[in-house]
Amino acid sequence: MESRNVTFTLSSDLDIPFRVRICSLEGRKPLITESDKITHASKLKKLSNFLPASDLFASVVVTLNNEPLTIPVTTSYVAFKSTRKWNEWLTLPIKINQIPIHSKLEITFWEYDGNENCVFGTSSTDIFNDEDCTLKRGRQKLRVATERSTTVDSNDIETETGTETPQSQNDNIEELIKRYEDGEITSSVWLNNLTFRKIEQLGKSKLSKSSQFTLFIDLIQFDTPVVFSEYIYPAPNISKYQPLSQLQAGNTTQGNQYLESKVSTGPGSLIKIFDPEQYFNDCIEQKYRKLERSHKDGNFDRELKPTARIRDELIHILNYSSVQELTQYEKNLIWRFRYFLVNNKKGLNKLLKSINFNDELETKEALKLLNRWVDIDIDDSLELLGPKFKNITVRTYAVDRLRKASDEEIELYLLQLVQALSYDELELASSPTSTNRNISDNEYSIVDLNTRGAVPTLSPLSSFLIERAKSNENLGSYLYWYLYTEAKDNPTSIYSKILDHYTKNNITSKLKKEIEFVDILVQLCTKVKQSKETTPKKIELLRHLLETKLKSFPQVSLPLDPNIKVVGTIPSDSFVFKSSLSPLKITFKSASGESYPLMFKVGDDLRQDQLVIQIIQLMNQLLLNENVDLKLTPYKIIATGPTEGAIQFVPNSTLAKVLAEYHGILPFLQHHYPDQGQELGVKDWVMDNFVRSCAGYCVITYILGVGDRHLDNLLICPNGVFFHADFGYIFGQDPKPFPPLMKLPPQIIDAFGGASSVNYNKFRNYCFVAYTILRKNSNLILNLFELMKNSTIPDIARDPEGSVLKVKEKFCLDMSEEEAILHFQNLINDSVSALLPMVIDRLHSLAQYWRA
Repeated sequence: MESRNVTFTLSSDLDIPFRVRICSLEGRKPLITESDKITHASKLKKLSNFLPASDLFASVVVTLNNEPLTIPVTTSYVAFKSTRKWNEWLTLPIKINQIPIHSKLEITFWEYDGNENCVFGTSSTDIFNDEDCTLKRGRQKLRVATERSTTVDSNDIETETGTETPQSQNDNIEELIKRYEDGEITSSVWLNNLTFRKIEQLGKSKLSKSSQFTLFIDLIQFDTPVVFSEYIYPAPNISKYQPLSQLQAGNTTQGNQYLESKVSTGPGSLIKIFDPEQYFNDCIEQKYRKLERSHKDGNFDRELKPTARIRDELIHILNYSSVQELTQYEKNLIWRFRYFLVNNKKGLNKLLKSINFNDELETKEALKLLNRWVDIDIDDSLELLGPKFKNITVRTYAVDRLRKASDEEIELYLLQLVQALSYDELELASSPTSTNRNISDNEYSIVDLNTRGAVPTLSPLSSFLIERAKSNENLGSYLYWYLYTEAKDNPTSIYSKILDHYTKNNITSKLKKEIEFVDILVQLCTKVKQSKETTPKKIELLRHLLETKLKSFPQVSLPLDPNIKVVGTIPSDSFVFKSSLSPLKITFKSASGESYPLMFKVGDDLRQDQLVIQIIQLMNQLLLNENVDLKLTPYKIIATGPTEGAIQFVPNSTLAKVLAEYHGILPFLQHHYPDQGQELGVKDWVMDNFVRSCAGYCVITYILGVGDRHLDNLLICPNGVFFHADFGYIFGQDPKPFPPLMKLPPQIIDAFGGASSVNYNKFRNYCFVAYTILRKNSNLILNLFELMKNSTIPDIARDPEGSVLKVKEKFCLDMSEEEAILHFQNLINDSVSALLPMVIDRLHSLAQYWRA
């Protein structure tokens, strides 16, 4: 038995867009007479009435049961001369595997009648053949119905029974031509020339006599027939799905991907069924959004005023935190009253969150309001530099607002601003000359950075930071080390390009000395660290190296604090810490004659500690702005590389050491600053330092979720100033089980004079005041953490989104001020009465003892 192989393709396998080429429109209609031009002047508005090849454009849409499945796609403008030819491929927003079998391709031709576009003619054709369910391909000839003819479906061929009309003869010729183009008819050069010459002559004669219009289009020509096939979704593997209880307790991400469905596998049991349409856009929502934001309503929106109820809703929305997601209703409400909100500085960020930047008209409408809006605050401009805003006009606007900030403010935010550079799309563009132009929508400001060849295109933010660094040496120093650390950690990143430009064009002799100075410290620390000797021998080696190489040197600024100028070291006051990394404590002589001790480490990433100290310094400034001084000690710290850096050394004692030597904090304070006239035997100002600093760090470490708190990283100075060190765990991370939300050892309460003392009440009041002030500035703090989401800091990189949300959770922004204070009071009470942290501290002390 003979067998025949049939090769074909299933439409469900074609995950490619459906395309059609509009080739040409042939035909003519009777032109209006001279008398019609006088009696029916309105006909002159349609060029097709008196021009044989008037301008037209075509729109194409896929329909099913006369309902559109896609939005119309139109041809470009073409100025016709003698014939109407487009030869333009149009890509429709639908894929071949998504097209139903009974769908049609609807083509409409439009012309201008003096007021608006009107229909010149229409045509349609099935996308799949009825007889064999194959996808139509190659050249197609369609009939066009104009206003003087009835609607024509190009799938219908009208013929008389038993006779062959001229029209049917023409259709037969077209069918043979199509078979030839598909390769079904053998090609012969001499016969082709004769045949096509004759066909061309017949076509011209028919065109001159016919008043009908014929459209020629091209569909995608596949090598094999494409047979319609419904897309079959893969059956879910029930064994992979977890019960609902496990999903709720564990993997919430997977839980979001499945819908609940009861099955008969047991009483009350649930499985997760995969929903393949869950990520599809809601057509109803999209249509509603378009209607809600119709750009034709712009003039009406300018005069629109909210009612009292809607005004309250708007105020509520504007008071949302910067990381609060807006619902679609809230976005539409902000958009509708955008002109009403132009005088509210909190409204701009909410408006920019409400627009779809993929919608060109909507984006253009919103960006027009930027220069009309009242100036926003600095903390809101920081939000616009975050990962959610990629539009260059928005980011340029944010940088313009930053220009109003002082150098001191920029220094506070510099660490985050450097991280924000990773959200800028910086590229190296080649240009023979420099280009200066005004920034418009979706444009960068091109700055000539290298007149010899390539011109790196710097983003507005990087240009601003370099500009400020030129005018302020302290900013210039910090900017260099922040860029250098990130560039060394990732040499192919954006930071390498900016650093390369910065060092070539803006580095000063002062900064060069700093860089050379740090290189010497790195070599010194590495040499001591690599020594196999005991710690006393390492100390001798360090002092010998300092005595011979760094006893004195030309004045140089410290990267830790560029205001400090050092001219030498004090070897006798320098030593090596007993640790696997062998960090050095080096005491420098400043130009003013004072000593300045610092710790230098190699082999440890200090960027997480650097971030926490920077946030503490910022919070301290926010409190001081409200005339609240909590005697915080944000010692300076800077990473001079991914695995090296310097830390300011503040003379202190750990609580563990104080408790071991003095058996309490109060005896320690009495030893250094006794005052028998006071109830607790300590000078008033020393106890005040202690109470204030404990309150400040209690609030700050709670907000930042600082973990691994034990008596060895709780420090106290002889003057009563208390502070925390070692921030290896933040955002609730902790190596110990059941960590408390707030670390408040009972020894501190005892030093106050007990839980019923005046000092304890002062401590609580300071906590409440500090917490209230920081809650009011929560947007600024959250925006700074939002900018850090792309950093490699361990506890942020582990969960970028979650880290910001954890800080937001600690602010309790859904509570009123009174409820938040009550919440914090309960936290203090729980921490004072907690027993488990005391047990863990005791175990930690024993472990340290046996390790020693």
